[in-house]
Amino acid sequence: MSTFWSLFVVAVTVGMLAGCYWLLTATRRSEVADGEHTEKDHAFDGITELETPLPRWWYYMFVLTIVFAVVYLILYPGLGNFGGVLGWDQTRQWEEEVARAEERYAPIFERYASIPVAELVHEDKAMRMGQRIFGNFCSQCHGSAAQGAFGFPNLTDDDWLWGGSPEAIRTSIVQGRQAAMPGWEAALGDTGIEQMTQYVLSLSGRATDAAAAEAGKGRYELFCVSCHGAEGKGQPALGAPNLTDGTWLYGGSAAQIAFTLRNGRNGRMPAHGDLLDDARIHILTAYVYGLGDGNRTAGTAPETSPRNEAAVAATAGQ
Repeated sequence: MSTFWSLFVVAVTVGMLAGCYWLLTATRRSEVADGEHTEKDHAFDGITELETPLPRWWYYMFVLTIVFAVVYLILYPGLGNFGGVLGWDQTRQWEEEVARAEERYAPIFERYASIPVAELVHEDKAMRMGQRIFGNFCSQCHGSAAQGAFGFPNLTDDDWLWGGSPEAIRTSIVQGRQAAMPGWEAALGDTGIEQMTQYVLSLSGRATDAAAAEAGKGRYELFCVSCHGAEGKGQPALGAPNLTDGTWLYGGSAAQIAFTLRNGRNGRMPAHGDLLDDARIHILTAYVYGLGDGNRTAGTAPETSPRNEAAVAATAGQ
């Protein structure tokens, strides 16, 4: 803080305290005792205002708050660049607290970091730590139950844009992901968009306009097969979704699919490698991995997961 602003803060702070004290004492002196009441030096329409004075204890309590403020500002920071006679610093206190926490928890994180992800999912204490890390860094987008929302993937199923192996999940956390589907309105036109929409609907076995879907197949093979594959099952290496299942990140209705085809989609997950250390990333990876069946990779069918159900129920109940 510059000298000017420091002096400005000091002047305003001291002035406010002095002003409060002056207002309190000046008001009290202006009262003229009159039995149990105080007669104010003004009248209106022939009526003189009479008020009961403030209790003496209340007046001294108010004075005490001003004295407390003065003492506090002498001992602690509050007057511009003046740091207080005690030399207390909130940054230093925070650093000391962090250092104590690191000293206490470092051995725990070190032990968990040495356990493979597939085994760590069975460590209940580690998973509770992972749940808290997830709540701090991931729940804003994926939800507290990790079930996602429009445009944000559900992490409790077995549908993975970038793969669901421990290595793939860790890469997503550390490096983030940038998905980009171009808009095809200029290339396809309105008719082409409609035909392509019908073909995409047919890939997941839904009722479509057969003629339009057949016409859209050729357009799909020309524009889409390089990312989504000939059968529409997607490619985790590119983050291209599987179009043959019932999972839709941006909605699977005809109108929503047409919007996606016309305008494209750009999804981004920020990298967390600079926000979390390796041990916490390892625990978070295990937590996300454990939300499913605990032994999955992209394209494999999920099995019933008691851990998944318990984790979702626990987070949903918070």
